Amino acid sequence: MFRPTSLCLVLWLVACGGRSLAHDRARTPLRLPDLPNFLTLKCDFHIHTVFSDGKVWPDIRAEEAWREGLDAIAITDHIEHQPHKDDLPTAHNRSYQIARSHGEALRLMVIPGSEITRAMPPGHLNAIFLQDATRLDVPDWRDALAEARRQGAFIFWNHPGWRGQQPDGRARWYPEHDEILAKDQLHGIEVVNEREYYPEAHAWCLEKNLAMLSNSDIHNPMGLDYDLHAGDRRPVTLVFARERTLEAVREALFARRTAVFAGGRLIGGEEHMQPLFQRSIRVLTPEVRVRGTGTAYVQIQNESDVTYVFQPQADDADLSFPAEVRLPAGRVALLAVRGRNKETRGAREVALTGRVTNILVRPDTPLTATLTFRVERVPQ
Repeated sequence: MFRPTSLCLVLWLVACGGRSLAHDRARTPLRLPDLPNFLTLKCDFHIHTVFSDGKVWPDIRAEEAWREGLDAIAITDHIEHQPHKDDLPTAHNRSYQIARSHGEALRLMVIPGSEITRAMPPGHLNAIFLQDATRLDVPDWRDALAEARRQGAFIFWNHPGWRGQQPDGRARWYPEHDEILAKDQLHGIEVVNEREYYPEAHAWCLEKNLAMLSNSDIHNPMGLDYDLHAGDRRPVTLVFARERTLEAVREALFARRTAVFAGGRLIGGEEHMQPLFQRSIRVLTPEVRVRGTGTAYVQIQNESDVTYVFQPQADDADLSFPAEVRLPAGRVALLAVRGRNKETRGAREVALTGRVTNILVRPDTPLTATLTFRVERVPQ
């Protein structure tokens, strides 16, 4: 016999099951440490909406970025390319205005910008911190860049090795880039665009003192291009700012205090990468005991969302170390320390130097870092 209490139980189970299937509207922080005197802000300065050739309404761009733990985005719809103009008016400032409104509600900084979309050279360039994007809608690209600079814009070169303009995927520097650099109309380059890394652009940033940028150039809904639920993430530009304000972001960009985080790899100057790595990790066992030819384990906590790959470069007559140690994001890893002989005794400080292979300070040059701990040796 079916009793009323049984019906109540069924209804309660259905209700609970429905709630468990509800989609959380929540933010996942992107954990990277701040540097001495600077906040590490996570930013994407190359984003498209339906107001050019994107497929997403502008306020959704703000919520996507907020959910992924970003601090700031720039809306950079094309000036010259308006494929939806039969359905939407050509209104170069409107997408920013819509995204900014939702961004303010979420405490996400939204920066006005546009993409100046021209043939190579000079290619596509983004101008951000614009005052009025409509004034860039002019026939000559030189006039567009001059107007952007008059408005105080930060200007950077997009996807310099894009196969739509460089069929072999190799970035090339043209006389036109010398020209705009000399006119103070080029302040940075995308070292990474989407999933593409351009080593030539990385080298140019170092040679010419340009800011390194890493942006999504997203057109689709973010979940179509990145498997977010599996931990995949868009590339971001790290901005080392004095405070969490638009003016501080702008100041840091012009000061070239930026780095790249893309595809599990960090790219930037050693002055930024060294403290970022050192502040990400914490040695939990600062002293271990190694008995004879036995093994002890140094426990290392990685408090960031970057999995580091550390390759010891040790020449130690008494101790041996593994060829490679992975320091998984948000977890504790074991560094095995093994004795080479049975009779050694005494305690000493060990400064284990190695290469962090997924942090590049120059093209093909990984960061050199040191892990410090103390080892007590006792006979076997």
